Amino acid sequence: MTIRESLEEIEKKTLSSRAQLSSRTKGRAREERECDLRPPFQRDRDRIIHSKAFRRLKHKTQVFLSPTGDHYRTRLTHTLEVSQIARTIAKSLRLNEDLTEAIALAHDLGHTPFGHAGEEVLNQISPQGFSHTDQSLRVVNLLEREGKGLNLTYEVRDGIVKHSKGRGAIIPQNPSEKADTVEGVVVRVADVIAYVNHDLDDAIRAGVLAEEDIPREYSTILGTTHGERIDAMVKDVINSTLSSQGDRLPLTMSPPMLEAMVKLRDFLYDQVYDSEIVHGDFVKASKILIELYERFNEDVDLFLREIDRDELYDALDTCVCDHLAGMTDRYAFYLYERIFLPRPWVIM
Repeated sequence: MTIRESLEEIEKKTLSSRAQLSSRTKGRAREERECDLRPPFQRDRDRIIHSKAFRRLKHKTQVFLSPTGDHYRTRLTHTLEVSQIARTIAKSLRLNEDLTEAIALAHDLGHTPFGHAGEEVLNQISPQGFSHTDQSLRVVNLLEREGKGLNLTYEVRDGIVKHSKGRGAIIPQNPSEKADTVEGVVVRVADVIAYVNHDLDDAIRAGVLAEEDIPREYSTILGTTHGERIDAMVKDVINSTLSSQGDRLPLTMSPPMLEAMVKLRDFLYDQVYDSEIVHGDFVKASKILIELYERFNEDVDLFLREIDRDELYDALDTCVCDHLAGMTDRYAFYLYERIFLPRPWVIM
């Protein structure tokens, strides 16, 4: 018996009956020889961590555009916080932690520079539209490894495309939005828990909000500090789910906690995400993506030189969107400067 097989046997003996066992994965789009050491979902997690798209997350905006402070979240630190919260929930419910972590680490790989403002711009200017969830799937299916993709398992890919979306249901009932695995649902909930808490924390750090601006009705249920709020939400998910397992619900929260989370999310949209302080910079940054998009679609030779290819691998518009979505904030600034701004004269 290989180490992988012994680990898969341990899963059968220790995980919940609702957990997704590694040995029962629906497999990959392209068949591969199994690893002697790692079960499939652990192998997926490792591929994601070593991917270029994952490394670029460290220079992509979460909420505040190119912040000068060292302690503001980036898309990478958001991803790590989602992973930590999701694993805590999965471990307590005896779910598959490797699968949970793989989905969490990959869920935002397709995110654009400049946060959701970048996504909105690409969705507006591209004829086929744009969604960062669909793009995350495109990254792992095609764009990584020079067009070969990461060839991840079905369960990880399903969880990626069904993670939380804007103001949508936190725990969806619509089959088209709900992940096929409980682990996928866990990541969707963990994503919301992470961003409503750390975005609130960053907004206070930036002076956009003050602690006293947070409505008392949320503090009564959630607590008064960043740590208390996360702790309350995570414990509620775990305890509510454990107490309702007879109902065969994949995951649940108590009605008061779920309502408080939704209202806190709405509060952030109104007071932070859509505020002039935050949104104003993104309107300016959006101009960068619009002009780069137009320039590359007008001059395919320039675009091919930029991506270092002899020919397009898809329709021009699609390739341009892939390239723009993959950029970090700072590279988008650099590229715009290089293409559109004149170089200063050198003073001898």
